[in-house]
Amino acid sequence: IIQPGDMIFLDIMHSFNGYHTCYYRTFICGIPNQAQLEAYEQCSKWVSASIDAIKPGVRVDEIALVWPEAKEFGYANEDEAFLLQFGHGIGLSLWERPIISRRYLGQETILKEGMVFAVECWKGASDGSGAARIEEEVVVTADGCEIITNFPSDHLISCGLPGCEFY
Repeated sequence: IIQPGDMIFLDIMHSFNGYHTCYYRTFICGIPNQAQLEAYEQCSKWVSASIDAIKPGVRVDEIALVWPEAKEFGYANEDEAFLLQFGHGIGLSLWERPIISRRYLGQETILKEGMVFAVECWKGASDGSGAARIEEEVVVTADGCEIITNFPSDHLISCGLPGCEFY
């Protein structure tokens, strides 16, 4: 049962004419505490940094390297942290190559215009009161990329109680 103070993240998936999409959004039931806000803000920064790195000619490893090493956010190794700072191709299948992850550094895949990716990050609250997860879908353009998910992620959205707010 969701209680006031709980962070909730949802993986929203769609399929249209055979093409797939998915994106994570995080919500808070009620008012977030400081640790929850900080987790959301850091998660958002990691997603933004990875999106800023996406452009034609970039190797997928260059994107993965903008994310912290597993040990920097409490995991023993990249296997344990796999899927927490992560990107993947998306289209006719929900998960397509290339995979963007510190777990798979050493790939030679170069981004090209027209490629479509999901980029997702996770950050736990420092006090253990929840976690933030944000995922955006992007298409590589001639000079960078375009975010094609339209549901806002720039603020933590409060839900479930009167007076819903953006934080």
